[in-house]
Amino acid sequence: MLNIVQTSEEELIKQCVRNKSQAQRQMFDKYSSSMFGICLRYIKEPAQAEEVMIIGFTKLFEKIGQFRFEGSFEGWMKRLMVNEALSYLRKNKYMYLEVDIETVHKEPNYSKLDDQLQVDDLMKLIQGLPVGYRTVFNLFAIEGYSHKEIAEKLEISENTSKSQLSRARMLLQKQLLESENNLNSKVSSHE
Repeated sequence: MLNIVQTSEEELIKQCVRNKSQAQRQMFDKYSSSMFGICLRYIKEPAQAEEVMIIGFTKLFEKIGQFRFEGSFEGWMKRLMVNEALSYLRKNKYMYLEVDIETVHKEPNYSKLDDQLQVDDLMKLIQGLPVGYRTVFNLFAIEGYSHKEIAEKLEISENTSKSQLSRARMLLQKQLLESENNLNSKVSSHE
């Protein structure tokens, strides 16, 4: 039996290539939390995001021999999880749900919100976006894909990608304004 507790990432990958279950378990334990977070950015329901993550790990172990030790392994794994989440969205036709939003007339005061708005709060706002908006926003703003790359990945036009991003930003702005108004109301009621 191998003792892989002190194993380097490179050796762990090599053991996974050889289908060593203990190495696969160690890799899953090491990365599942961060990969679940990636899946959850695209898929709102935690149970579905977890299912996608598990399928992603299954594919990872099938394809791990394709990793050439060029660049970050975690980056390679992240792309695989994003692609799996996008595949799930395409299969389930959630991508094309859209919600009409009102035009935003006022820019939020981000400095007031800065102290109050935590990362978890921002993630909740992003999670509240319709699936198409959320997917394009995550790919563009968080993953750093261009509109051309997003269009290819999602099999949509570049203009649709730009439109989805614009609508996502407008909806987030609207939600931030509502948060600012709620904050102002709480401050006013305590004075």
